[in-house]
Amino acid sequence: MGPLRGGVVLAIYPGSVVAEVCDKVRPNWTGEQVSAVGEAVLSFSTVPSLVLLLATALAIRLRSQWGALAVVVLWTIWISIISMTDAGGLKKLAIEEGCMSSPTLFIAVVAAICVGTILYTTPRQKRD
Repeated sequence: MGPLRGGVVLAIYPGSVVAEVCDKVRPNWTGEQVSAVGEAVLSFSTVPSLVLLLATALAIRLRSQWGALAVVVLWTIWISIISMTDAGGLKKLAIEEGCMSSPTLFIAVVAAICVGTILYTTPRQKRD
């Protein structure tokens, strides 16, 4: 029963998926562990994040409440896409392999940006 059980366990273990997950998720991965800061930098360097950073800067520059609201909603949608989509559990496998890290730091920084944007664009109270 030993060789049969060992063969079944090896057949069930997704070795080929684990070996190829980093090639699919991060094709240019160098083999070193990705930290939370590295993951945040990679997340901020995507095209949607750069566009949202530019839109946030524009809303802050113009002190537009509606612009800030729109940017916060768009950030929320982008964070939801990043954190909730996982094609077949590849993110979990990529985190275990080390070619990806948790997006928690990225989410925290984006939340701080959104809170700051809303607070900065609120109307000022007139003093009597």
